[in-house]
Amino acid sequence: MNRGRVAKSAANKNREKRGREPIIKAQPSKKSAVGSIGLGIMGGAFARHLLSEGFAVQGYDIDPARRAALKKLGGSPAANAAAVTRSCPIVVTSLPSLKAVDAAFFGAGGILTTAKRGTVVIETSTLPLAKKAEIRSRCAAKGIIVLDCPVSGTGAQAANRDIAIYASGERKAYDRAEAVLKGFSRSVYFCGEYGNGSKLKYVANLLVTIHNLSTAEAMVLGLKSGLDLELVYKVIKDGAGNSRMFEVRGPLMIKGDYSQATMKVDVYKKDIDIIEQFAADLHCPVPLFEASKPFYAAAHAQGRALEDTAAVCAVLEQMAGIDRSKQAKKRRK
Repeated sequence: MNRGRVAKSAANKNREKRGREPIIKAQPSKKSAVGSIGLGIMGGAFARHLLSEGFAVQGYDIDPARRAALKKLGGSPAANAAAVTRSCPIVVTSLPSLKAVDAAFFGAGGILTTAKRGTVVIETSTLPLAKKAEIRSRCAAKGIIVLDCPVSGTGAQAANRDIAIYASGERKAYDRAEAVLKGFSRSVYFCGEYGNGSKLKYVANLLVTIHNLSTAEAMVLGLKSGLDLELVYKVIKDGAGNSRMFEVRGPLMIKGDYSQATMKVDVYKKDIDIIEQFAADLHCPVPLFEASKPFYAAAHAQGRALEDTAAVCAVLEQMAGIDRSKQAKKRRK
């Protein structure tokens, strides 16, 4: 037998075997360039964690102070969103409003003007499904892949890297972006087809809306009965009545200071409107959510738009006729 033919046949078989094996694209290595568009409470925390993980972060925000803060952390501020996507194969967007989304993606100096084919955009904003679908389709026309990746957690949790991400979209794109997602979160869940992440976010925020108000209701009941709120927090946190919102927002309610917002009332109003429309479109009853809405509206109407959503506690205190300053004077006597 011809030895050359045997060797050639073996080589062909090896090539065929390799051809049947799945091709796994490498995830971004540390020091890879990652873009961050939107450097507010959430996006700023994402950028900081990615920098600490060794990624080279280039970021943009319309606020010059936030760009300066990124530079101070060791990141590279950019002049606009287009400058970020020009050099970063993976980009994270965290945007507070529909207006901000349209400007960042579709406006002059936006993502679509410079992003290369194959760029992966990790879109973390809470938006209506229709807007998420528009972003995906308009980006796809330019060869840009968008992942729908909403975040479960407050700004304070994001600062502590204590958030969960609900990622959805193309699996191959998710595999490419997974290391980046893990770089600024506690946990990441791949949730299947595009849009599933947002649906799960709506479910999560429905619970947040209710649990935040129920925490305020419990605190006000304790306060009205003469209990020390530190004691209420310590005891309830260790029992069956605890929730993540009780843990996160309870300390703000104890202090009665909502100025350092981790989720502003005016921004959360957008989220409430999105959940309301989502449930209405599905003809799904959400009675506890509906009962919660007026208290957030009251906080907004009372001039607390820029305060943390824990400020619903102040609304209930007013309804209960509680004056903390008077109570403090009484205790001192």
